[in-house]
Amino acid sequence: MSSVASPAGLVHLGMDTSKKTIVIATLWPGEEIPVTERIANEEAAVRRFFGRLGDPSVLRSCYEAGPGGYDLYRLLTSMGVACDVVAPSLIPKGGSDKVKTDKRDACRQARLHRAGELTPVRVPTQAEEAVRDLVRVRAALVDDRKRAQQRLTAVLMRHGSVWTGSYWTAAHRAWIDAQRFGEPALAAAIAHYRGTLATREAELAAIEAGLAPWARRDPLAGPVARLGCYRGIAELGGLTLTAEIIDWRRFPAARAFMSCTGLVGLGEPAVDRDSFLDRGQGLLPPPHVIQAAGLVAQRQGEAGEERVGAGLGELAADRNGFLDRSQGLLPPPQVAQPVAEIY
Repeated sequence: MSSVASPAGLVHLGMDTSKKTIVIATLWPGEEIPVTERIANEEAAVRRFFGRLGDPSVLRSCYEAGPGGYDLYRLLTSMGVACDVVAPSLIPKGGSDKVKTDKRDACRQARLHRAGELTPVRVPTQAEEAVRDLVRVRAALVDDRKRAQQRLTAVLMRHGSVWTGSYWTAAHRAWIDAQRFGEPALAAAIAHYRGTLATREAELAAIEAGLAPWARRDPLAGPVARLGCYRGIAELGGLTLTAEIIDWRRFPAARAFMSCTGLVGLGEPAVDRDSFLDRGQGLLPPPHVIQAAGLVAQRQGEAGEERVGAGLGELAADRNGFLDRSQGLLPPPQVAQPVAEIY
């Protein structure tokens, strides 16, 4: 018999998902060693596998949140199978858990799920996720515009044209328009860079116009309106924060929100490194961290408000380079206090 306390008759399933396949570890009642099987990551294969297990009311499944999204969760719940999407950074890890394979990960999830040691995340509704995807289109276009600006500035600097004032003001743009070069190829190259920038700015204006109505529609209209009560939060900024955070109740205080976004003062503990993707050259924050932290830090850096810790606006900019200079928001403590009241 298993030494782990579990309601009689419940079957726990840990799933390690990838683009093409799912490794499922099935832990039967009274057993300690899960039975593993690899299936195709397709609806028909999932329905066939879970259909073989019998009564769906005794099944308890889980998988890690990741790039595969929540379609598997929604499929299983539609079949009557209880499913948790668990936070990868909060999965308990032992000193010997250094070898990662699909099978080992699925078995570990099944055991920990039966023991009640996994932390589920709040799965957004399809409507909430759709608005968040639209918000992230704007974030991608902001990045594209920044790259276009950097390329244009770099080519001008390589050929001796250096602007010493504030960048991308009306005066700066007029100065760029006035630049002339004798080489036709160089003039054509700069014209292409300018055309690319103009296209990105037009695309950004279009997506911002398309986002505006969603700030006044369900399911995010209520939280966006409440965030708008704080000084400095515009409608678009409130929509971005609401779409990325979704459930503000998981932050009991401002410090918890700051920790999630990585905007902590010097000398304070940063967020769990496991919640960041290690790309070999530093740590890359998840998309929701980039979005939320960028919006919060931008207002802090530009408005000159009282700061938490030491130089958070510059700190975030120097470490991550993800600040969006197009939308001003209020400092982090005012964003997050009291976060429990937003919902």
